Amino acid sequence: MRWIDGLSKSQRVVVVVAFGLALGTLGSYLVDIGNSLASGWYAYSPLTNSLYAPTGLHPWLRLIIWLVLIAAWALGSIRVLRPSADAA
Repeated sequence: MRWIDGLSKSQRVVVVVAFGLALGTLGSYLVDIGNSLASGWYAYSPLTNSLYAPTGLHPWLRLIIWLVLIAAWALGSIRVLRPSADAA
């Protein structure tokens, strides 16, 4: 990753924040796949007796997705923010 070595400390911080925002957006998309509540429809239609059960991923799978994305952000941040070989 030679291009990272040419960045200043503040530019590296901007890269880390942008990477985190991108992973956050990806995580929101992934955990909402198949979720009928994400479209703005809230579980029932007025004047009906039908109850629509929420769909989507299991909570433990959502947790795993977020933990993997957080770990990817942490590892990427460590790589981007560590001092370059020239500075040592």
